[in-house]
Amino acid sequence: MNDAPQDTEAAYLPPDDVALELNPAGDVVPDEVKPDVVELPKPKAAELLGRAAMHMHDRASTYDALGGERSMGKTVAAFNAITGRDLAESEGWLMMSLLKAVRAQTRSEPHQDSLEDMIAYAALYAESRGDGR
Repeated sequence: MNDAPQDTEAAYLPPDDVALELNPAGDVVPDEVKPDVVELPKPKAAELLGRAAMHMHDRASTYDALGGERSMGKTVAAFNAITGRDLAESEGWLMMSLLKAVRAQTRSEPHQDSLEDMIAYAALYAESRGDGR
């Protein structure tokens, strides 16, 4: 038996006769396991704001404190220490918002969670910019 490492790229590719599609979460799903898809109405701005607020609340309880998402200040401080730059916290949120916007533009159908994240990052940018952070 040959114990040499093999090229594993082919192991991750589907058979030629299986069509793939992205589900709303951005995961690849083979045709044979896809349920019938019901087209839901696209969310409107107020609903997107609500979803973004829920994401912020969920992430705050998962990663930060009950006071809300507060990881960017530490992230920017670490970035500045490593690079010698002097970014402000608000510039970190601006960068994340732009990242989500660029990602949304690279797909034919935008990733819903990324759009909601972009809204949350814009709000966090506005808060930190308004506070002079």
